[in-house]
Amino acid sequence: MSLAFSTTFNTGALSQRRQAVPVSSAQFGLRIPNVHQASSSTLCPAQATSPLLRNALLSVTQSKRNVSAMAGYGRTKKYSVALLFDCDGVIVETEELHRKAYNAAFESFGCKINGKPLVWTVEYYDKLQNTVGGGKPKMKYHFTNNGWPSTRSGPAPTSEAARTKLIDDLQDKKTEHYKKIVESAAEARAGVLELMDEGLAREDVAMCICSAATKEGFVKVVNSVVGRQRLDRFDIILAGDDVKRKKPDPMIYNMARERLGLPADRCVVIEDSLVGLRAAKAAGMHCIITPTASTASADFRAEGAAAVVPSLKTDSFQVTIDKIFSQLKDSDGCRLMKETRKVVTPRARTPVAATRRW
Repeated sequence: MSLAFSTTFNTGALSQRRQAVPVSSAQFGLRIPNVHQASSSTLCPAQATSPLLRNALLSVTQSKRNVSAMAGYGRTKKYSVALLFDCDGVIVETEELHRKAYNAAFESFGCKINGKPLVWTVEYYDKLQNTVGGGKPKMKYHFTNNGWPSTRSGPAPTSEAARTKLIDDLQDKKTEHYKKIVESAAEARAGVLELMDEGLAREDVAMCICSAATKEGFVKVVNSVVGRQRLDRFDIILAGDDVKRKKPDPMIYNMARERLGLPADRCVVIEDSLVGLRAAKAAGMHCIITPTASTASADFRAEGAAAVVPSLKTDSFQVTIDKIFSQLKDSDGCRLMKETRKVVTPRARTPVAATRRW
């Protein structure tokens, strides 16, 4: 369907259903719900016209999911869909902060390639972040293609062990610089906290953050920008250290989905780059793109984005849970959520008419 500002949803069939794997996540003080996947119904609850029938179908579907109570809530969430946020570029525009932190680390080590100081320009980093996910993979990719740097400690490393150590040491130094920069410069992108609050207030939406960033730097960002109180209410939080393969590999999204026990076609990812989009699509999930200045030129629709929005909130519109899930379909052709007459969020925003589109 055509939406405002030329956004178009791709509602084609998706598939990839797997059994849940119960896991815990002690690092964020959260208990991950143990959810058992519900079997498909011949009739979608959202398609039932009778409220009585719709409630009965929802009850049958939800009863097949054994969900443990969330930490700090003492209640049971009955998920039917999941919303998964990337961090860098989605929750907060951090890519330029990362670039500055990398350059600060290179300078600290006195890194030089062919006698020239190692510096990642804005133009180069824009291309790099749209090619490789994760900090260490970025450095390995650059050094493999441009030569390994010498440092104040000696010539360029030649053994695999020495190269791995250099990347590890540079990443540690980069994280130190990044944490200092974040404290003074990081702020949430427009609309993201409102969308989080709306999703966290609902019983039927599992809420997740899946970032390719290393945990130390990632935790600093989300604690500062999202806030501890919100984080404690998320169902799953994963950082790059939690997976062996980084985006565009789908491992991080597959891990989140398996822990929730939801089918991939009932999961929606919010990303900002081609790397993130490819990871979400490889996991069989819907993906909405909120590009940044450094990723806006990419052809996201050609690679299967369900929608591309300049921001989650502007003066004229706001992306909501209802707008996301009522316009996307699962592999059976059922809408992920029935469109409601109005949307009321924890902040008591003005009701949004059901016929309004993004």
